Amino acid sequence: MELNMREGYQGTGPGAITPDGCAVELYTRLPVGTEPDVIAAAVPAGAHILELGCGVGRVTHPLLERGFTVTAVDESPQMLERVRGARTIRSPIEDLDLGETFDVVMLASFLVHAGDPETRRALLRTCARHVAAGGCVLIQREGADYHSDLPRERVDPSGFTVRIVSAEPVGDGANSVHAEYEFSDATWTQTFLSRPLSTEQFEEALKEEGLRVDRYLTQDGIWVRAVREDA
Repeated sequence: MELNMREGYQGTGPGAITPDGCAVELYTRLPVGTEPDVIAAAVPAGAHILELGCGVGRVTHPLLERGFTVTAVDESPQMLERVRGARTIRSPIEDLDLGETFDVVMLASFLVHAGDPETRRALLRTCARHVAAGGCVLIQREGADYHSDLPRERVDPSGFTVRIVSAEPVGDGANSVHAEYEFSDATWTQTFLSRPLSTEQFEEALKEEGLRVDRYLTQDGIWVRAVREDA
């Protein structure tokens, strides 16, 4: 079943495009960065991780190789069919209620910056609902300059080019961000809504849903370990 594109989100390029504008084939090509190392250093060995928005398993697979158990959630069937070795669940993150809890809940890919504040609240409620007592939530934030000094580009060591072309205000604090990914044989674009959050705004957003920052895991503040407020 095809899912309708979300308002304010668009993607172009070869292959299937998800409702938030992500190209499935593009994500099969993106290299794994430092994410698995950051995650592995922040949680107990062998932890059971609930990965919200797993995509094609770019981070899932390295976590499995490190001995973690992963339950991988995504709303795109085309993304999920690329995931191997993990329990997979097809669902919008906002609606997920598995009736079980996990050692670690992971919300990566800057999803906490959802353009719609109600969507952000629902995402964080899903995190809080599924984290076990004594467990943690790992959240990936945007960098401080993500919406400024544009356009900018980065050439990946593997050869493709990523461009953040623009971030245009669309009202009420959200921006419409346009990104391009250029490979030698194909180009993909994605347009999506993103809401910049200062450190104070981010921490307040967590507090609203019963979470608090335990510590920032990276010097740039992009990766965060949060726990339940009652922990």
